[in-house]
Amino acid sequence: MISERARAGFDDLFVAALRSRLPRSGADDIAIDPVMDAGAPARPGATIVVLTISSIRFRLLFMLDVAEDDAMRAYYVPDNAAMRFREAFAEVANLCGGLLSQGLQSHFPDLGMSTPYVLDTGCLGHLDSLKPGHLSRHAVTINGAVRIVATMCICAHAAIDFVPGSAVVEVCEGELELF
Repeated sequence: MISERARAGFDDLFVAALRSRLPRSGADDIAIDPVMDAGAPARPGATIVVLTISSIRFRLLFMLDVAEDDAMRAYYVPDNAAMRFREAFAEVANLCGGLLSQGLQSHFPDLGMSTPYVLDTGCLGHLDSLKPGHLSRHAVTINGAVRIVATMCICAHAAIDFVPGSAVVEVCEGELELF
């Protein structure tokens, strides 16, 4: 139900959102590599930060598998010890999901997006039970030390086709978006 060019379009927007919003600085080195085994087991000690982007035609789960370790804490909460890692990373996830949603908006104007929520990594083993029309997973490495596994799961309720690259995604630096 999801065309090949729509799958490519979803993947392009997904990777663009990861590349734009996961690094704290444009000077950071970021590598994003597809993970071929979409059913790969979750990492021990990690949690999943999830956002849901819903349309009349589909439900998209945007998931970031993160382990709260020293490198991750130092990168995402360097100067504010009072802020908890989960709060800081949930905001980063929200920015990523928001950019993905913004990129899809011109193709699907009826979108809604959830606030970030956290699930146990064991949930990743059950994605197939959702019968996704498209499942995409990428390993993200920032500055050689921060590691995140990003997963996008799309469940289609109708036929989906759009031309990738026909929407322009505005990449902004910290402006407040009002809804």
